[in-house]
Amino acid sequence: MHSRTDHRSDNQGAGITVQRALELPGLRSGLPEVLAGADRLGRTVRWVHAGEVPNIASLLKGGELLLTTGYGLGTRPAEQRAFVRTLAERGIAALVVELGPRFTRLPAALVDTARAAGLPLVQLHREVPFVAVTEEIHTEIVNGHYALLQRAEEVHRRCTEALLGGGGVPQVLDILAGFGGNPVFLETADGRLLYAAGAGPEGADPLQVWEGLRGPHKQAPPPAGSVLVDVPGGGPGTAGAVRARLVLLPVRSPLAPVHRIAAERAAGILAVVLMQARQEEELAARGRGDFLTDLAEGRIAAEDAPAQARVLGFKPGDSPLLPVVMRIGDSLSPGGGWAVLARAVSEELAAVGVPVLLGVRPVEGRVPVLLGLRSESERAAVADRVAAALRAGVERAGMRRPGSPPPVVVVGVAGGWAAASAGLRHAAETATAAQGLTDRPWYDARRLDIDLLLWRLRDHPDLASFVDRAIGPLREHDQRSRPPLLPTLETYLAHAGRKAETARELHLNRQTLYNRLARIGELLGTDLDDPQTVLALSLALRARRHVS
Repeated sequence: MHSRTDHRSDNQGAGITVQRALELPGLRSGLPEVLAGADRLGRTVRWVHAGEVPNIASLLKGGELLLTTGYGLGTRPAEQRAFVRTLAERGIAALVVELGPRFTRLPAALVDTARAAGLPLVQLHREVPFVAVTEEIHTEIVNGHYALLQRAEEVHRRCTEALLGGGGVPQVLDILAGFGGNPVFLETADGRLLYAAGAGPEGADPLQVWEGLRGPHKQAPPPAGSVLVDVPGGGPGTAGAVRARLVLLPVRSPLAPVHRIAAERAAGILAVVLMQARQEEELAARGRGDFLTDLAEGRIAAEDAPAQARVLGFKPGDSPLLPVVMRIGDSLSPGGGWAVLARAVSEELAAVGVPVLLGVRPVEGRVPVLLGLRSESERAAVADRVAAALRAGVERAGMRRPGSPPPVVVVGVAGGWAAASAGLRHAAETATAAQGLTDRPWYDARRLDIDLLLWRLRDHPDLASFVDRAIGPLREHDQRSRPPLLPTLETYLAHAGRKAETARELHLNRQTLYNRLARIGELLGTDLDDPQTVLALSLALRARRHVS
């Protein structure tokens, strides 16, 4: 076993070296003499082939040790040079020619060409049974494959035992790093570092190795000889997904095929570990979401909430509490995972620098959040950072459908635990009512009370009748005529009847705007300068989002 290991080439794949093949009894009995490529006997022999035809290179795939008596080499120097060059281009491991009736010594053209091409060329001075040589080398190769699998399975066994003993990802990486003698890294699919194990050259910290070789160059290929193995995803809608990536860097010693095999075995274990962690993370995120929802709906008393929040890791002290709710709604991607979203958002919120309690409510498509402020005066500044973090987390988690609107973020009123209860409930309802509004980084719940009231009346037939009476003629006009007039009315009311600003936003000249406003007044049979009319039209335009 040790001799095979000593002579095995670990650079090109499982097999034996040309040197090892020449030392086996079959070829050794033929008194082999190396005429060319003596410095390349470490090449890997993937398979053995014997043949006597001139075009034998077309039958080979590369990595073979070719046995021949020379009848296919040709009789002219040009043919012999072409024969060797073709074999070298095919990438065979070595050419072994048995001397005898065809050649008593190999022609100079053959030897010189092999030397120039860097192809190991060996002549056998005694006849050997090619069948026996082929069987012997193939047995050695198969045994080598088996030895590799045994070593890799030993790593798999140790990793499994570590997990059964309560270990996790770090323990698996430590075992793999110890086996390969090189640092090992677990990255996200987009190249962010999750875990590192092992040591770099002269005991250097693996994080320094990663920063130097991977950190600035996540999209660039890793150094030559590295091993990259995908850790597959899981769950519905994630077929073929990559959850993470194992990276083995050869900074202390070369990596062998057995290290790739071991990494592939470890990747299967890590997939299970990450799946379990993801399930536990999602359960925890849902638990926090349930707590925040129970608080919002009054099932948890304000005096009992602080103690329960501390159990969940939220300790804001006497700070004012800021309720925030993000609604993903119909923008949810079918392949998205709530655990991935919770982790991504948590990592983004960590930079905000305030205590955070974040949960998920998949049924409603909501992410409720409670934050501890240093003072109520920082509400707007914190809201800006929180809204940006929430949206960035959604993008990182891949939870938005392409082309779908961004999620809605609503910020409630800061206060104590009693105010947080009402604020969460108000923000949650308002986030639903705000669907379809002009996009903003975040909405102040207090400024959307009219939209919330109209949303609560969405199923009442009187609301639909009101919308139809107020703007029905314009809706009918826009269905059959151009230009549409509803956008003009919306912009006019949004600018509080200021015609110059309305014209600028719509890119119209003054007279065209006046003509459109006159046509709107004519169709509606009303005066657009009347305050009661303006109020009714504004309400109708806001309510039409909620009625069919």
